[in-house]
Amino acid sequence: MPEIIRSALVVGGGIAGPVAATALLKAGIDARVYEAYPSSSDTIGSGLALAPNGLAALDIIGAGDPVRDIAIPVASMRMSLGHRTLPVPGLPDMPPLQVVDRGELHRTLHRHAVAAGVEFEYGKRLVDVEEHESGVTARFADGGVATADALIGADGIRSTVRGLIDPAAKGPDYTGMLGFGALTECDIDVEPSTMTFAFGKRAYYLYWRHDDGRIAWGVNLPHKRYLSLTEARAIPAEHWLRTIREVYGEDDPGGELARRTTAEQLEVTGALHIMPPVRHWHRGRMALVGDSVHAPSNSSGQGASLAIESAVEVARCLRDLEPAAAFAAYEGLRRARVEGVAARAARINRSKTPGPVLRRVMGLMMPLMSRTVLDPEKTIGQEQRYRIDWDARVARPSMAA
Repeated sequence: MPEIIRSALVVGGGIAGPVAATALLKAGIDARVYEAYPSSSDTIGSGLALAPNGLAALDIIGAGDPVRDIAIPVASMRMSLGHRTLPVPGLPDMPPLQVVDRGELHRTLHRHAVAAGVEFEYGKRLVDVEEHESGVTARFADGGVATADALIGADGIRSTVRGLIDPAAKGPDYTGMLGFGALTECDIDVEPSTMTFAFGKRAYYLYWRHDDGRIAWGVNLPHKRYLSLTEARAIPAEHWLRTIREVYGEDDPGGELARRTTAEQLEVTGALHIMPPVRHWHRGRMALVGDSVHAPSNSSGQGASLAIESAVEVARCLRDLEPAAAFAAYEGLRRARVEGVAARAARINRSKTPGPVLRRVMGLMMPLMSRTVLDPEKTIGQEQRYRIDWDARVARPSMAA
């Protein structure tokens, strides 16, 4: 008789962790979140985008509307190179992209999970997991232990759980860019509900109008040396502002945005990463979700949405199958999708720091790109139309790993 999963430990309290725990409760599985930080990690990061597929996955656990309430809808997009701007075609039958502050998203998902009955424990840095016939025992740096039927690693790109599942697993690759964001007062002509992706003379940036009239903008700053979030934030914001103003100073409106941004407004998010394909997504009673197993470049616009999808999907699989079969089915449902998105984002990344020759070629090719390369059905149609059928029973894989 197949084993019934009654409890699960979720390691990591960012985005995927609370979603996974809430979905597990919906599936009838008791779940508790263990977070390494001493409190909720709602001060990390700046703005991020949620695609329609990500919001649809949140709707399954009842968190879609609370997130929409804190988000800004982006109904249209533009691509800018020099003084030439072209609309980026969208999917007219799809809801708009939603832009949300990462900290606000963390707080909203946390509140929703707590209201659903999820319990959180903080200051719980995982150091080891012991698997036994009937479950897993997690050991934490503070000496605490916790036992359950299964364990879900939602502990980010530097995942401890990934190293326990596969000690030979590679870590994330540095894209060669640092991330910054700001919300500033700037009198520039920006259409409401429109996001512009701008290829500046030396680097890429994007911007949109906030609902209070201020301009939000994000920077992908080329930087040869890798800097973690802690290392990047240890450098005074004034230093980063000088660099940003130098890099974007000749761009319009990038230069004006840089000059108007103050040190207090600048949000430093550190190195931008991409996860190479992870060979082993699961082992025994442990599996990975979110950035711990798939972290496409921010160019994809799908990182958070894919993390949310995987968190919901792994719960559905554990609802219907015993751990080994559930995790094999989960990987079978997710791997091709997330790796396809990552490959698309990697191609975009290569265009973010064009040299003079490539800039001229891009300028000449922009009208053609808007009709071919930017065909929304070919680029994002399959990604955004994806929906999880929560009520459908998960099929047992032919060979459970």
